[in-house]
This record gives sequence, structure tokens and C-alpha cells, in this order.
Amino acid sequence: MEEHAVTMDGESCQSTPHLVLVPFFAPGHMIPMVDIARLLAERGVLVSFITTPVNATRTRTAIERSQALGLPIRFVELPFPCAELGLPEGCESVDLVPSLDTGNKFFNGLSILREPLAAYLRQQCRPSCIISDMCHPWTQGLANEFGVPRLAFHATCCFSVLCHRNIRQYKVTDGFADEMESFVVPGLPHRVEITKDQVPFFEGSDLERYRNELIEADETSDGVVFDSFYELETLYIDSYQKATGKKAWAVGPVCFYNNLDVEDRAARGDKAAVDSRFYLSWLDSRKPGSVILISFGSLSHTPPSQIIEIGMGLEASGNPFILVIKANDQSQELEDWLLQGGFEERTKERSLVIRGWAPQLAILSHPAVGGFVSHCGWNSVLEAISVGVPMITWPLFADHFLIERLVVEVLRVGISIEVKRQVKWMVSGQFRKLVKREEVEAAVRALMDGGVEGQERRERARLLAETARRAAEVGGSSHENLTSLIRDVSLLRASVNDKGPEAT
Repeated sequence: MEEHAVTMDGESCQSTPHLVLVPFFAPGHMIPMVDIARLLAERGVLVSFITTPVNATRTRTAIERSQALGLPIRFVELPFPCAELGLPEGCESVDLVPSLDTGNKFFNGLSILREPLAAYLRQQCRPSCIISDMCHPWTQGLANEFGVPRLAFHATCCFSVLCHRNIRQYKVTDGFADEMESFVVPGLPHRVEITKDQVPFFEGSDLERYRNELIEADETSDGVVFDSFYELETLYIDSYQKATGKKAWAVGPVCFYNNLDVEDRAARGDKAAVDSRFYLSWLDSRKPGSVILISFGSLSHTPPSQIIEIGMGLEASGNPFILVIKANDQSQELEDWLLQGGFEERTKERSLVIRGWAPQLAILSHPAVGGFVSHCGWNSVLEAISVGVPMITWPLFADHFLIERLVVEVLRVGISIEVKRQVKWMVSGQFRKLVKREEVEAAVRALMDGGVEGQERRERARLLAETARRAAEVGGSSHENLTSLIRDVSLLRASVNDKGPEAT
């Protein structure tokens, strides 16, 4: 076990809250959890941030900067025995999982971290609380063992969590023969329709036990933490708290932690595949609000045929653009089209193709960016909301379709590409419907040159960004919620019965 410790000079950890953060190992979950750790540490809270060797390498910049600032964060590397779990060596994050069968082993094997984490905590001052990603249901038993509260971190919006909970509680889809049959999500402040196919789920009977453990651990948690802000989801946060009887702390957008440092923003998640001076110079040469960014997150697998259609639609639109092609999506077929096919040459005056990890927040934050084609992962959507960039929504799986409803129908800062069915997660190149270049072109034109409707959409996005920034500032709702969370931890701990031995 390796520990990158930041000490608290002259302070006793017994008089200081000690929060243990257990992130899920996927970029969209790790990134906000790192930011939350740093925000807590800025308030003087001792944080133990649990990771594994591969994930620690990805967050190396965050570790180094935290150490340089003297923040009281202990980045604790627990061994992740891939071979023992039947996983390829180094398969320590969901985006590194090569197949659905391997994914089942990954999810079901996460609880192997419980014993090494318990051993670590027994050697430290007793934790005050565990903040665990909801994808780690085994941490509930750990919290019981140490007699401390467990808060569940949801790497999505409260709207999505409330919708999914209500669909499950009311058993709305039971007996549906047609997966494309639509229904109204019950228990919401207003009408939201979705189909059975678009409801988040885990595929395969191998994950049934894991799915049931998720639900049970979520129901028994002592509260929930969201990377969101109250003004964005007032009705849904209030409804969730009323329905569950639990407190929900909205402490975001936590990406604002990095907003004063370009290099810090660029390093969120992994090492960028392009030098910051290069893409910033390219963006500096563009008109404000003229560039559209296309990025589908870290977990999707987009076939070359779909990327080609996207590229041709972008070319036809006439807009400057940045096209991100993840490492998993790179292929000889795609390179032949980009180079021998002449796409990069034809569009070189107004395009930038990034092969690999893109510094998404740093790009979205630039004034030249005026639109974002997103898969509707919450981390990506909240980053766009935080900087006032309207979106084209292209949901793929999991909670993406629910988040699309929030963006398009509730907040009205996006337009839909009209994808209707989920793709199968971890099935390479599996898209149920190819979105044609003409559809891409039409959506880009509607977002970027949308007349009066487009101007109103951009104004709504701008106002949301202002509200997000105020929420994160001192005295804002998220700043106050973080203060409340730290204070409430001691109250929650007092109310939790000891179920295990004291940590030494």
C-alpha cells in the first residue's frame, strides 16, 4: 500500500474531521471526487482519498499540486489484484475494460478493496465519515464496522437520481412488452416522458447481485452528495429530500476549484494529448462563440462510420470545430479517412482534431467555444453549464437520456440530435442507428446559427453560468452546503450506533 500523505502541521487529527473519500474508478466519477477532496481540504478537513496505482498515475498532477499547497489530503493507493479477479493487468478503471464480460468481473470484484481499506483505516485516526461513490455498495458494511456515517456520492444530477428512483419505486415499466413504449415519470413536479429502453440499467444477469446491492446501499446511506447546485435543481433536490427523508448536499460545480489555473484545468482526469499552448493559440485565433466542440466522454465506443458522418456534417456546416477521437476509437480506417481521405487537409483552416484525452474544461472555458456536442455524461454537461455553453445532446446509455431531458426540456439550453435508443455499453462499435451527416449538419446549424431561438438559448446558458459561479463563491448555496456538510458530519456520527470496534 502506497500513501502520498499531506500532513497537518501541529494539529491533532482527533480534533479535526477525517473524511474518507472512495471514488468509483471511471474518469467522470474520479474527476469531481478529486475536486471535492481538495475543496474539503481547503477547509482544514483531513481527507483520505482512496485510489489504485493506475488511477493514482492519472491523478498525478492533482496529487503533486495538493502536496505543493500543503493541503491535508492523503492519496492512498490500494492494490487492485487484476489477475485474481480475472482482469487484464492494469484494468483498474471502467474505460480500460475491454468487454462486457470483463466489465461484469470488474464491477463484482470492487468489494475486494474492503479489507485493505479497513486495514489502512485501523492504522489511522478514526474516520468521521465515509463519502463513497454509489457504485461502491460494499462501503456501507465498512461504515458499519467503524461506526461512522456513510454518504453516497452520485456522479450525476439529482433530477436523474429522482427519476430513476421513482421509476423503480412505482414499477412503471413492469409488463412493458415494447421497449420503445413511452411513459410519464411519476412523482415529478412536471411532465417528463421517457421510454423503457432509455431507463438506466445494468446489462446481464451476472450483475443482478451487484445491482441489488447498489439499491440497498443507496437506501441505507445517511445522505447524498451531488456535484450540482441548488438553484439548478431546486424542485428535484427538494422532492428527493422529501421522498427519501435524507439530506442532499449540492456542492458544485466543483470544477470551479480549478478555474483560476489553466494548467490545472487542462490536467483534470488524465494527461492531455495536446499541448495547452497549441490549442489555446488555435482558439485565440477564432471569433468568440464560433467554435463547436465534439466529445463523447471516456466510456463510449464510437464506430469509424459514425465518426466519419460526424466529420462530414461538421465540414458541411461551415463552423470551426474541435473533434475529439478517444484512444479507444482510433483505427486504421479512421486514420485513412482523416489523412488519405483528405478530411484534415480540407478542413485545416477551421478544424482541430485531438487524438486521445482532451482537456475538455479548459477548451469549454475559452471564449471562442460556442457549442458542445455531448453524450450527456453529467460531468461534461455540468462543465458546459458552468461556462455557459449550449449543447447538442447525443445520449448513449446509462443516465444519459434522463440528463438529456433536463438539458433540453427543463433547462432549455440544448437541442437533441434525436437519438432514441441506448447503445450497448462496452460493445465496440455498436450504434443502433447511424446518425447521418445531414442530421449532424442541421443540428450544428440550429445550435450555432439558431436565430432568435438560438439567441434565447445562449442567453439562458449565460444566466445559468452566472448562477453557477455565484453558488460556488463564498456565501453561495454550494459554498454554504459544503460548510453544512462538514458541520453535519459530526452530528451524523453522533447518531450512528457503533457496530464495530474502534479504530486505533
